[in-house]
Amino acid sequence: MAEDFARAVEDGLKLGKRIYMGKDRAVQPPKPLPLMERSMHFYLPSAPMVYAVISDPRIVDNPDIPSYQPHVHGRLDPPALIPLQMNGVNLDVDCYGDSAFVQVSGMWRVHCVMRSRSCDCRIAVPMGDEGSILGVEIDLPTKSYSTELIGVEESKGIQNIARPEDGQFLKPHIFTLTIPKIDGGTYISMKLHWSQKLSYNDGKFTLTVPFNFPEFVTPAIRQIPKKERIQLNVNSGIASGIVYQAVSHPFQESKRNGGHIGLLYEANVMTWSHTDLSFSYGVSSGNIFGGALLQSPSLYDIDQRDMFCICLFPGSQQGKKVFRKEVIFVVDISSSMRGRSLESTKNAINTALSKLSPEDSFNIIAFSDETFLYCTSMVLASEESIEKASEWMSKEHSEGNGTNMLIPLQKAVEMLSSTPGSIPMVFLVTDGTVEDERKICEWMDKRMKNGGSLCPRIHTLGIGKFCNHHFLRMLAMLSRGEYGAACDLDTIDSQMQKLFSKGLSTVLANITIDAFDDHEQIEVYSSCIPDLSSESPLTICGRCQGSFPDTLKAKGILGDLSHVIIDLKIEKAMNISLDKISARQQIDLLTAQAWFSENKQLEEKVAKLSLRTCNISEYTRMILLEKGKIERDTDTTEARKVPKKGDACKLLDSAEPKKILLQILTVGFGDLLATAENICPGSEEEILPEVAEMLNKATSNCCGRLCRHCCCLCCIRCCSKMSNQCSILLTQLCGAVACVGCSQLCALCCPQEG
Repeated sequence: MAEDFARAVEDGLKLGKRIYMGKDRAVQPPKPLPLMERSMHFYLPSAPMVYAVISDPRIVDNPDIPSYQPHVHGRLDPPALIPLQMNGVNLDVDCYGDSAFVQVSGMWRVHCVMRSRSCDCRIAVPMGDEGSILGVEIDLPTKSYSTELIGVEESKGIQNIARPEDGQFLKPHIFTLTIPKIDGGTYISMKLHWSQKLSYNDGKFTLTVPFNFPEFVTPAIRQIPKKERIQLNVNSGIASGIVYQAVSHPFQESKRNGGHIGLLYEANVMTWSHTDLSFSYGVSSGNIFGGALLQSPSLYDIDQRDMFCICLFPGSQQGKKVFRKEVIFVVDISSSMRGRSLESTKNAINTALSKLSPEDSFNIIAFSDETFLYCTSMVLASEESIEKASEWMSKEHSEGNGTNMLIPLQKAVEMLSSTPGSIPMVFLVTDGTVEDERKICEWMDKRMKNGGSLCPRIHTLGIGKFCNHHFLRMLAMLSRGEYGAACDLDTIDSQMQKLFSKGLSTVLANITIDAFDDHEQIEVYSSCIPDLSSESPLTICGRCQGSFPDTLKAKGILGDLSHVIIDLKIEKAMNISLDKISARQQIDLLTAQAWFSENKQLEEKVAKLSLRTCNISEYTRMILLEKGKIERDTDTTEARKVPKKGDACKLLDSAEPKKILLQILTVGFGDLLATAENICPGSEEEILPEVAEMLNKATSNCCGRLCRHCCCLCCIRCCSKMSNQCSILLTQLCGAVACVGCSQLCALCCPQEG
């Protein structure tokens, strides 16, 4: 999809060269890159963008200065995307700890379509690390649009269903939405909302927001004022005394109060920002430290229990002893992993092995419908053994057609059962779904309850959209491990490196909070508290009924296997919404638990939280609301749709908005059919969830009757390869058979009418 989008933008830039902007141009007409410099990533949005969707090239012209355009025959399929010019932009960012909430307000104009014609406009919203779309608001002269979340049951009554390209994730961090039929020359006012994470490294938080606008979105007319504004507010939570170290724009400090700081950048510019917003601030400390924030619920919160958020920071680990590690990599090598997925996995494992110390040990288990071991026992991480392991991985193993996950996991945990003085860990990498996933989680749960002081941590990474990411999250949660996802093939290597680095840099294990054991009224969202890594702080959120304890102590095991107790300072959360901060984490954790327990009450809880906080979930759907505007005289109560020139009037929203149901935006609970067929992630054979479900229901009976070993996916593939003449003949044949069947049915039902 991303490649198709990039090609459409390239075609749009070529088409945009036809537009005459007059003699007083501020910028040159858009020029596609030379052939040697072309890259798909250049044409993907690096800042919030709006594109005119052009199927008919005859409508392309300057709405203000009509010019002679050579006649063009035919239509564009797929349509070209012409980037719209932007007339103003405001960026507001609120940072709370490691979370950021972003709002972009801007004004775009349909500068490339005749006034008498209209076109669809596609919005693209690139987000930062672990970005999650929260909402889109569009205001037009005669209409307004906004996104909203509704329950799954409510969505079944909506008749208008958007096409996949009209509302989807182009990439995991790029959300696109199409607004239909906007007239040429129209100004589009827009607000975009999303949340994302700040990265953490060596005691420093870094915020990066996509804000790099290409030159061709700058208005071509020189006299148009161009003003950009960035407001950045940082609340460090429990850390006090913010020291910011690097900024991308010339900010001025507007306020400072302890752990709160406000920065403002505002300027009239010739061209829009050519760099992403980047901001870093330090919370470094010599030792592990932390604190807790407490807040009462709002009046609109369904759950009226107090909220708490505990944060633990790793501090500086220089000169401190680290855990000795026993590591096993469990890798899916089924046929669907062939190609980029498996090669990226091998490269990431080689990098991870190079980071092990000589006293650490490792092993590698590859699996499909069979299991392959690099060695029958753990191997010390010497240079020689790492080189041999790399050679073993490069060999062609017999790629099977199945995915048997339980046996290699049991084998890995068994090999790590007797590893005193070290922290055992398993890294599981897969792109498929298996039928016994709940059985695997139940086995791991029992293993953790009956295990020793340092049970094996299972760190999981899911590749693509066919694996059950909620199962992988649950498996990691039960074993105090970490979960990662690489839904896009381009991110496999980086996401795997991130997961490996986080798992291999544990500084505090077996973490417990003393008050949680003695206080029955405290609910923690995560069933098991994960380990603290030097790569990122640890956040523990939950709810409390009644009075919260006056003191908190965190306990754990350090790298030298000594026990440590950390006093946590409790503070009232000021100018910060804990419900807002913890919503994404709470939805993800509760969804995994709801899947595992098959608990309908948990599903309803997730749905309500999703609706209240505007975070998408598996149990809600996103819709696009279209509200028409009517004009009302200020002197009378009579409403009219067509304004009269010179009348005093104002615009009001119409009563009944039109609802358009977008496609499913979540990852789902895996795809057993695609796993069984060994379809590679990112292949052209991916089928949308709704389409797959409808086809499966529609063809399940006929497949069983026609051929017992044929599946509906086989029918789909067969039909897709037919010629036009064959498909017409088959359609006529099916129609004739249907007519015969109907006549027989009528004869049986109404024998008297013959």
